[in-house]
Amino acid sequence: MARPKAYDPERVLESAMQAFWSKGYLATSASDLVDSTGLGRGSLYNAYTGKKDLFHHTLRCYNDVWAARQEEFLAGGAAVRDRIRGLLMTVVDEECAEDGPRGCFAVNTALELADQDPEVRALVAAVFDRMAAALTNAVREGRASGELAGDDEPEAVALYVLNSMYGLRVLGKTMPRESLVGVVEMTLRAL
Repeated sequence: MARPKAYDPERVLESAMQAFWSKGYLATSASDLVDSTGLGRGSLYNAYTGKKDLFHHTLRCYNDVWAARQEEFLAGGAAVRDRIRGLLMTVVDEECAEDGPRGCFAVNTALELADQDPEVRALVAAVFDRMAAALTNAVREGRASGELAGDDEPEAVALYVLNSMYGLRVLGKTMPRESLVGVVEMTLRAL
């Protein structure tokens, strides 16, 4: 009879994701993963075939949980422009938090590994595609209601906003809050 799992797989993935998120894939050691998840090395590597497999699972977890939260935010009942502003200002708030900027897990991963690992590239692209689709839906909704004007394709506008959102994550590592807020306001004017 198989022994039941003595750990919560969702908690393990979330903990491992936080370790990778704070240090990056290459700098995260097996000891870091053991410390963050609370699992022994044997248990960790019995559950996942190795560091790379665990990392891929954390990217899927990020897409399932974190990207879904942003997607839900964009689908909310407020005015479209307010939802987009809220999403972008959440990024500003997170990057200017007391514990310091940490960027977006998907963006950090794209910068670190996407050109080296096709599976990572595909997993990050899935996050980006999901966010682009959510933004496209918001732009279409804003156009249909008359809240957003313009002749540009909704997909192009969505990618522009997505670029601003992810750019805020990168700029947030070195720029002051007022500069980031300026990017948000410029992005909203472009809508």
